[in-house]
Amino acid sequence: MCGIVGLLLKNPDLRPRLGELLVPMLVGMTERGPDSAGLAVFSDTIDPGFRRFNLYADDRSYDWRGLADDVRADLKAAAAAEPIQNHAILVSDVEPGRFHPWLAEKRPEVEVLSVGRYIDIYKDVGTPSEVAERYGFAGLQGSHTVGHTRMATESGVTPAHAHPFVAGEDFCLVHNGSLSNPYSLRRMLEKKGIRFRTDNDTEAACRFIEWRLREGDDLEAALVKCFEELDGFYTLLMGTHDKLALVRDPFACKPAIVAEHDDYVAVASEYRSLAHLPDVKNARLFEPVPEEIYSWKV
Repeated sequence: MCGIVGLLLKNPDLRPRLGELLVPMLVGMTERGPDSAGLAVFSDTIDPGFRRFNLYADDRSYDWRGLADDVRADLKAAAAAEPIQNHAILVSDVEPGRFHPWLAEKRPEVEVLSVGRYIDIYKDVGTPSEVAERYGFAGLQGSHTVGHTRMATESGVTPAHAHPFVAGEDFCLVHNGSLSNPYSLRRMLEKKGIRFRTDNDTEAACRFIEWRLREGDDLEAALVKCFEELDGFYTLLMGTHDKLALVRDPFACKPAIVAEHDDYVAVASEYRSLAHLPDVKNARLFEPVPEEIYSWKV
């Protein structure tokens, strides 16, 4: 049992309050997932040619600015690091294809959480309130966010196993449920050169969808393929640079509720995580039906 939450703000005036509105949603799912928590937040893009590399290290006193210095010296690239606890956001014009092998060789203790021009990601072990306080979620701003609280049932309780999972650039996924065929998906994707970082079943779903996107599908077409390939119980909530998308398995075993309002769209596993939202009494509330694709654009 896990909890998922998502919030897309249609009204730009609300975007400075994204974190403020999101934190009660995440904390409301504590009983569904007390082991770890995380979120992805999508905000304004950075200058063309630059990317945001979200990085993680076990050491909370890690020398992130020293890492940025090394990027500038070794890769002859612009780089600036913004430390946040044991995370950092490195803004650089280095290509991912150059940065990833350099990092693996020079700083193998550092993990890349996400890459993109819009996405930042934070995830860690602890209750939702602890993780939210640790990384200052209440102060986050942006257009939309995807969050998760985890109750581990199969794989380890580590930051790497926490959600959201990411693949490619500016794409993330959170999952409530359990897939019965993640290893067959892994074997198929590994033959195509796709590498996995954990044994979590959610990573298989995330990398499958992102692979379909790289093959030319739009998000909706990729999700149709999910209905054909994913076996098990799932509610999946995804974020791209300009969308939220939601699907449930053919039996809709895992709960979800949506609030559509003129100012926002909000998704949660239970209504209690939506009850505090502005004017929610006038939102259209509904339970998503099985094998239906729901998507909302910024």
